[in-house]
Formats: sequence, structure tokens, C-alpha cells
Amino acid sequence: MNKLKHFFKSTLKYLHIDLTLNMKYDRQTSQVIQNILKVDSNTIDIGCHKGEMLEQFIAQSPKGNHYGFEPIPEFFNGLKQKFESPNVHILPYALAATAGSSEFNYVKNAPAYSGLKERKYAIDNPEIQKIKVELKPLDDLISSNEKIDLIKIDVEGAEYGVLLGAKNTILKNKPVIIFECGLGASEFYDTKPEMVFNLLTNECGLQLSTMKNWLEHKNSLTEKEFCDKYNNKIDYYFIAYP
Repeated sequence: MNKLKHFFKSTLKYLHIDLTLNMKYDRQTSQVIQNILKVDSNTIDIGCHKGEMLEQFIAQSPKGNHYGFEPIPEFFNGLKQKFESPNVHILPYALAATAGSSEFNYVKNAPAYSGLKERKYAIDNPEIQKIKVELKPLDDLISSNEKIDLIKIDVEGAEYGVLLGAKNTILKNKPVIIFECGLGASEFYDTKPEMVFNLLTNECGLQLSTMKNWLEHKNSLTEKEFCDKYNNKIDYYFIAYP
């Protein structure tokens, strides 16, 4: 059944048929990966889950170093068994602005919604298991000597804390960052779109856009345009780039 599902999704992606917004974002992410990554590019996948994006990173950049972060033990163990190698590093931390430990909400019947805080769930009766996770800033884990080319962040609302903890890495490398940021998750972390825009543009010197506009070489978003897309739930996946 899983093989059939994978074949069906792959076929739809190949034909550019998007049945859901998530499918559209997945297809656009794949296009960005193909445009950005070279054979020796280095990448970071934050909120690795089952490793669908990490697998693409490795395939596109087999000579690069790749880092996957996944705090849910079940998924961490699966990722480590499948991907761990001299140039692929699977780490069990939840990335944040500062180091420490925290309770983490593992949504067992919808793992993709799991996160540090409970949020709105698009399912009935979410089955939540509280687990303890270790928090780490990305800046403490990535060598200052390593060039990072692409970062993907999908952490169900905690993206601002991840970005704060990765600020030095972003400033040094000016990587392309593909990240989720939308109502229904981010506000549970007291994050406002203005905060994300200011951090990435004014403090880190990157531009923001939707992946569609970036792929079509259109202008970057202004702060107002970014906030409008967030507040009106027009888009919730974005790209930051130098």
C-alpha cells in the first residue's frame, strides 16, 4: 500500500497535478532543490519527520554534508537507520533559540502536527503523547567552518525560535531557507509575521518570497505583502534567499 501511495504521489508530482496545497508546496520545494543544490552542497532539514526532503537533498548533493533534526524517537530511529552515513548526520534535538529541555506534543494519530506547543489540529480527537525533548540552537551544532547552502524548516509554529537560534549560521552563510509560517500554528508561539520578516530581512539580509514567485523570478515580498499572505491564510510556505 505504501509503495502504491508513493507511486501515485510521484506520478501526480511529475505531471504537476496538485490535489492539495501541501502537494503544491512539496512539488515547488523539489523544484527549488533542483535549482539550488549542486553535487557538493550542504543542507539542513529541521523537522525531518520521515525524511522525504532529506532524501531529495542527498540525491541532489551526494558529495555534500547533510543534517537532519527530528526529536520524536520513533522517527529519529527510523531516519538514523535509513540515512546515517559519514556525510549524513541525524540528530535528536528540537531546535530552538536557547538550549534546555521541554515537553513535546507527539500527535500519534497525525505525527506531522507534532510540536513543542499544542496547536489547532485539522483532525478530530488528536491522540497526544507528552515526551521530553532536548532543545538546542542550531548555531551550537554547526561548525562555523562549514558552508550551509539550504535549510528547510517545518516545525509546526516554532520557526521563529529556530531562526533565532540559527542567526549566526544564517548571517555567515546566507543560505536559501524554505520555511513554514502560518496561522493555526505560529500564533501559539506568540509569533507575528512582522517578527519573522524583520529577522530574516533587516537582521540577516535575506529577501522573502513565495516559492512560486521565486521560481518565476518575480520580485520579493514587501513586509506588508508577506504579512497579508500570513494573516489572510493565502500562503504558509515561504522562501528566504540572498
